Amino acid sequence: MRSNVTEYELTAPGSLDAVLQVLADSPDHYTPIAGGTELMVALGAGRLQPKKLISLWNLKELRFIEVTPDAVIIGAATTFADIRKHPIVTAEFSILAQAASWTGSIANQNRGTLGGNIVNASPAADSPPVLLAYDAAVTLVSTRGIRTIPYRDFHLSYKKTDLAQDELLHSITLSRNIDGYTTYIRKVGTRNAQAISKVAIAIVARTNLGIIESIRIGAASLRETPARLIATEQSLQSQPIAFATIAKVRAAILSETIPIDDIRSTAKYRSVVAANLIEEFLQTL
Repeated sequence: MRSNVTEYELTAPGSLDAVLQVLADSPDHYTPIAGGTELMVALGAGRLQPKKLISLWNLKELRFIEVTPDAVIIGAATTFADIRKHPIVTAEFSILAQAASWTGSIANQNRGTLGGNIVNASPAADSPPVLLAYDAAVTLVSTRGIRTIPYRDFHLSYKKTDLAQDELLHSITLSRNIDGYTTYIRKVGTRNAQAISKVAIAIVARTNLGIIESIRIGAASLRETPARLIATEQSLQSQPIAFATIAKVRAAILSETIPIDDIRSTAKYRSVVAANLIEEFLQTL
């Protein structure tokens, strides 16, 4: 059943400070809306709750890409089109630009935001595996102050995050200390574009003389949240790139992942494909 839009209230304060003040002062729960590519689907399906929305669209305090000598800082309201067109992001964080390029249609990329993709907290979202592999940090703001946490700690359980009711996701920080790392990303879906992932894997790794010195693996659709595959990483740490290592990693990922059966795929398929993707990455090394 479609929603009755007259039952919804949209507030557009026009500045970040004003938005945070509304969130702090109101006893009601407001749902922030930026591009609206996820929320408008829920609205059309009649399942968008609660019914008070507060607009973040085009707030300059949230839509930016700042480059420093040590990091790239991306505002939460930065669109996927902004990300995939940015020269530093494309050059240094290529798999983030790749993920941005397959997030929905071009129209979706012009509206959809990185922060919205994160806060929506879908286990199948496109950008989280990349951010996990890059070991990103997220900065949260409210009238009470600012706090920054590792992104790997942001998702607590299915659709539940570490974001308080009066907080907003402000920005995502990526360290530029990735010289010498090899990156990999694969998304398996029904189509090449505009498809929710059955499985997605992102990897950032450094090797030396045939030994894996450092590796981070981010995954979608393998647990109830976007997840770092810590046990799988540990099975690869300090290991040679060899067939015996591939056998270890397949066992680790099958024991660590907890996928589900749904209309897009089966749990068994997801686990096996995830192991295949990591094996594919190792073979490229």
